[in-house]
Amino acid sequence: MTTTLNNITFKAHTHPKHRFQNLYGLLNTECLYESWGQLNKKAVPGIDGCSIDQYQANLVENITSLSHQLKQKCYRANDIKRIFIPKSNGKQRPLGLPTVSDKLVQQSVSQILQSIWEQDFLRNSYGYRPNKSAHQAIHSLTLNLQFKGYGYIVEADIKGFFDNLDHNWLMEMLKQRIDDAAMLSLISQWLKARIKSPDGVFTKPTSGSPQGGIISPVLANIYLHYALDLWFEKKVKPAMEGRCMMIRYADDFVCAFQFSKDAERFYRVLPKRLNKFNLDVAKDKTSLMRFSRFHVGRKRHFAFLGFEFYWGTDANGKVRLRRRTAVKKQKGTLTEYYQWIKGKYSLKLREWLPQLRRKLTGFRNYFGLPDNSRSLSHLYNYVLHNLYKWLNRRSGRKSYNWSNFKKMLSYFKIEVPKVSKRNILVDWY
Repeated sequence: MTTTLNNITFKAHTHPKHRFQNLYGLLNTECLYESWGQLNKKAVPGIDGCSIDQYQANLVENITSLSHQLKQKCYRANDIKRIFIPKSNGKQRPLGLPTVSDKLVQQSVSQILQSIWEQDFLRNSYGYRPNKSAHQAIHSLTLNLQFKGYGYIVEADIKGFFDNLDHNWLMEMLKQRIDDAAMLSLISQWLKARIKSPDGVFTKPTSGSPQGGIISPVLANIYLHYALDLWFEKKVKPAMEGRCMMIRYADDFVCAFQFSKDAERFYRVLPKRLNKFNLDVAKDKTSLMRFSRFHVGRKRHFAFLGFEFYWGTDANGKVRLRRRTAVKKQKGTLTEYYQWIKGKYSLKLREWLPQLRRKLTGFRNYFGLPDNSRSLSHLYNYVLHNLYKWLNRRSGRKSYNWSNFKKMLSYFKIEVPKVSKRNILVDWY
């Protein structure tokens, strides 16, 4: 399978207009076994209630049966289980959970699509791509704004993108590179699969691709590649008087312009362009602002991927772009830690303090970038303060003084988070 994907990648790179045939025939037993090794083994079961462990107990029989269904073209996508998870802003994010068999086939198809379109995707797209990350997007944005002389920012977000992705447009986009009716029909099945809500009601979607499905990220990138990226590169840039750039991570993107006239023109045209593909900008997350080194201070800032960007001064008094954890994200995280500690403090420490250490490590791994040490320290001090307070309520008397409390932290290896100084590859625009 790896050799086949490499051949597809080479063909896609050397023949930009080639339409691939007989991709469906690649979905064989060997391909499914390789996809099995790439699945998240801790994933929540789908609508059939079959967990990864249960599926693995009869793995050979299950994959053989699934491979036979695909070969005979009698495979049918199962219904989707809808769940909701809380967001930091108090709202809920809907997730769609496929069954294990659907995940296997989606993983295989996702690899094939990735091999084709990875050669077409532009370098300003960072979401859900191999060897691309949110940190790269953040660093590229930081250095380009610092050194390229952009003076205006359009920050934008697409309203309910994964729920409003147009099926007809997506199929037309897929046909640009795929000439295989069986493969297109398979993808269409996943898009049109019924969704079961928590209250037991079934609905058949007319648009969208459920978040939580393995195939959804690559379909989202393909959709925005044609709807947004190519338009910005081929139409917007040549029409601008000065420099401009766009950095996109999934449906969250930031555009920078040298001149106000260019930024205002793009800000007016963007909603019309998205409406053509049945998408709308999220008005509360979309704005145009003057943003340059001549406006130092935190009052003028914008948020991107959980970070807040603003102009400040360094130790030598020189103006440079700074970033910190976005205020809303920071407040939401503090509230989350408070409630989590409050709900756990009466349990044995060995049962939940290792979890706390992992949560702090995860936060540091993402937000521990240079310039953000103050936000990290504030979070750590807040967590320690609440941990100390709630542990001392476990009995009628005070359980810890600060000396013993620090020894306990050392025992469970809960350490002060520090910023990372890793070198990250940056694209210039």
